[in-house]
Amino acid sequence: MIDIKVPTVGESINEVTLLKWAKPDGSYVERDEVVAELESEKATFEVNAEKAGILKTRAGEGDVLKIGDLIATIDENAPKPEKELSAQPSVAVQQPAPVKKEETRPLVTEVTAKPTPPNVKASPVAAAIIADKGVDPKSISPSGYNGRILKEDVIAALSHPGTAPGITAFSRNERREKMSQLRKTISRRLVEAKNTTAMLTTFNEADMSNIMAIRAKYKDKFKEIHGVGLGFMSFFAKACCYALQDWPSVNAYLDGESLVYHDYVDISIAVSTPRGLTVPVIRNVESLRMADIEMKVIELANKARDNKLSLEELQGGTFTITNGGVFGSLMSTPIINPPQSAILGMHKIQERPIAINGQVIIKPMMYLALSYDHRVIDGRESVSFLVRIRELLENPDLLLFGKDPVKALLEL
Repeated sequence: MIDIKVPTVGESINEVTLLKWAKPDGSYVERDEVVAELESEKATFEVNAEKAGILKTRAGEGDVLKIGDLIATIDENAPKPEKELSAQPSVAVQQPAPVKKEETRPLVTEVTAKPTPPNVKASPVAAAIIADKGVDPKSISPSGYNGRILKEDVIAALSHPGTAPGITAFSRNERREKMSQLRKTISRRLVEAKNTTAMLTTFNEADMSNIMAIRAKYKDKFKEIHGVGLGFMSFFAKACCYALQDWPSVNAYLDGESLVYHDYVDISIAVSTPRGLTVPVIRNVESLRMADIEMKVIELANKARDNKLSLEELQGGTFTITNGGVFGSLMSTPIINPPQSAILGMHKIQERPIAINGQVIIKPMMYLALSYDHRVIDGRESVSFLVRIRELLENPDLLLFGKDPVKALLEL
């Protein structure tokens, strides 16, 4: 008998949550096959079978477990079943010969004709009702842990056809859900940032006309050559690299009574996922090309949404960029990501009237917000940093050298 225990996933992590079983209790698993998915306060990770055999689960989905706790056992001496259960319809089910009762044929035919979609998380009973009644899973509001559809959810959807998911006519129901490890960590870190830093926010705005013109002109060629779209994040990341070199205290952090400065730029990008906010890190952004930055942003964002980020990809970071503009935010005050000392907030690009040389002109403008720890960064440095960001964004040709080409030539 092989024991499967919660592995050690980090020095500061003492407990995890069992998100879901990839294999059901009593099923036969192959060696190295994924059997469960666990969630720590920093990331999710998979647990694999060390040996082939029959799986016996010892914990339920949603349980909070300590490091080293037993979650399952594998009977490696158990014989492998000749016929394993499969999600695909079998030939035997489709043949009428084994069916002895005529009244069971419509049910069998209906189940095989309308199987439950493989990506729908539902209890076995709920899945059977969905397949039997042909219910669209999208019309069902799940109430189980981690978005799992329960039997009661399907019955409620059948009782109130045509109503929007999650809204039951004349209902004043309440649901109580246990916070996930990730949500607990987010809550703790946000309160910690507010209570332990002297946080202030300074604002500015940038005319995005030139960057939008560059993207419109070169986006097709850029994607053809590099295989990735040209987004805004690469422009902001490059601008931050130059601005952080000019104002190194924005790229530093406070460690006890010492200030730790960095000669490199590791930018954390805030990514919103269904499970909560994660902040993966792009390493050495100062040495990356625009295409490299765009590729890394897409890679990390996809990993975050698929719960595939490693601990290494979530640790470190010297500065953070968050983009509330994708959700329509016009202005906000982002919260610092400890132990970093500053975070830059991007926002929605919106056409606004701007006075230029005595003339009112409509321009695509974006508000910029820099939240910073005043213990590390003075007001002059924070404002100058944000002004430098604006200058680089409004004049993208400066992103090649970090300064005006003529001034570089004249060494001014």
